[in-house]
Amino acid sequence: MELEQTYSEKQLTRIVDEATIYTCACPAQVAEMLRKLRHLFAYQQNCMARGSSDINEKVHDRIAMAASEAHRLMEACMQDILRLEGWDPETLEMPAGLRQLRDQSIDD
Repeated sequence: MELEQTYSEKQLTRIVDEATIYTCACPAQVAEMLRKLRHLFAYQQNCMARGSSDINEKVHDRIAMAASEAHRLMEACMQDILRLEGWDPETLEMPAGLRQLRDQSIDD
């Protein structure tokens, strides 16, 4: 089983870097969750590749399936929030308006 990915690790890092300079780092939180789900999925794949009992294989397969479903939902969420906030979909740069809000909150 493979994990479908809309965002690369490089893109997730870009989102985290951009979002953490803004006072609301929610896109960064979603990006970090995607990274954790990818790690969980890969871990389960490694467990299954090592081979084990039927019960253990079913356990690992179930966890991998759940991680895959959660990953799909969180990637859709990421697409929605980036669109709603007006991020550039190509560069994953935060919109100027959010940067201005950040600067204003720092000045206050």
